[in-house]
Amino acid sequence: MEILDDILKFSLIDVIDVILVALLLYYVYKLVKGTVAINIFIGIVIIYIIWKVTQALQMQMLSNILGGFISVGMFALIVVFQQEIRKFLLMIGSTNFASRRKFFSQLKFLKMEENATTNIDAIIAACNKMSASKTGALIVLERNNNLDFLANTGDEMNIKVTQPIIESIFFKNSPLHDGAIIIQDNIVKATRVILPVNNEKNIPQRFGLRHRAAVGVTERTDAVAIAVSEETGQISCFRDGEFVPFSDTSELAEILKKDLV
Repeated sequence: MEILDDILKFSLIDVIDVILVALLLYYVYKLVKGTVAINIFIGIVIIYIIWKVTQALQMQMLSNILGGFISVGMFALIVVFQQEIRKFLLMIGSTNFASRRKFFSQLKFLKMEENATTNIDAIIAACNKMSASKTGALIVLERNNNLDFLANTGDEMNIKVTQPIIESIFFKNSPLHDGAIIIQDNIVKATRVILPVNNEKNIPQRFGLRHRAAVGVTERTDAVAIAVSEETGQISCFRDGEFVPFSDTSELAEILKKDLV
């Protein structure tokens, strides 16, 4: 009967509270999914559950130890999840409530139909062509985080994505080939973009500025970056500041299509 009474007391505010908590947990999961941080997040959840169990069983000593760990652990979390917190704040700050389409693109699980129309096949075809001719390229695919703050460092464009367009942009004698391009919803929104460069020494020395820039932008935002090496012609993909493994460009295309859904 007590459970039934609690259910009957469930108000509209309680429903909103549950929805907001679900949204928060969803975004936290999206930020750490596929990264090393997911293991840390799971470990923290397990410790929290054990702490609650020890409290319920009145195991005072263990409960006090775990409680002390959790109380000071907030400062450690800020350090451990520094990149994820940056992405979360950037995601919140870049949500454009004035644009209905952009707002609902942030809440992807509420979308009734897929609006990720970026022509991935054209991008991959262009990368294969540039790889064969060893033409350097750096392509950034915008996802949830708005990249206008990076696009402003380059030349604003509004060009539909096609294979010839991408190849012509990165053609060695083209005035637009330096820097990166940013693609949003099948539109090249900017060229000659200057990206933040990762200076960590754990990146192999054989990788140049393009790859370090790809790591840098994907560390700071949830974008996906594709780099074509001018020296070897190798195609590399980056997400969350790390390499995305793939066996061939067909698999890479499938990975990108899933990331942009």
